[in-house]
Amino acid sequence: MTRRNFLMTSVAASVAPALAHAVGASERSNDEQGIEIRVARPTDKLPEVLAFYRDGLGLPVIGHFEGHSGYSGVMLGLPDPRCHLEFTHFDQGSPCPAPTKDNLLVLYMPDLQTHSAAVARLRAQGHDPVEPENPYWKEHCFTFEDPDGWRVVLCHGNAFTRR
Repeated sequence: MTRRNFLMTSVAASVAPALAHAVGASERSNDEQGIEIRVARPTDKLPEVLAFYRDGLGLPVIGHFEGHSGYSGVMLGLPDPRCHLEFTHFDQGSPCPAPTKDNLLVLYMPDLQTHSAAVARLRAQGHDPVEPENPYWKEHCFTFEDPDGWRVVLCHGNAFTRR
């Protein structure tokens, strides 16, 4: 892993199309623009968080590091390898209280079997769906809390399909 990748600025995956348009590159793909997105978050529960996202959600580990200036971490791939999640742990503590219940990581899964399998794996790990703040998510998806209390919404379908 390069230092550039390690220090990459964290932004939400949903801003990539807007960013491309804003810089006049809407006709070029992310490959052509060189845009990569990493959403990074610290945790004091790295093994539990890894089990939730890797084993429960089925996200593949695409990189990891240990002992980097007191930090250890793991990167998990999203459907496109240019977009990924990173969870870090600082040896001297990484307290990171969860934000409000309406701060969400929303994962859309067009394939029903993929969606059902992820929900089943999380439930098998002892994670039951929680009541979402916004009723929209209850009508269309399942909301779970990860070991740190951050909310993840699993939706069957495509992100931009009108319901």
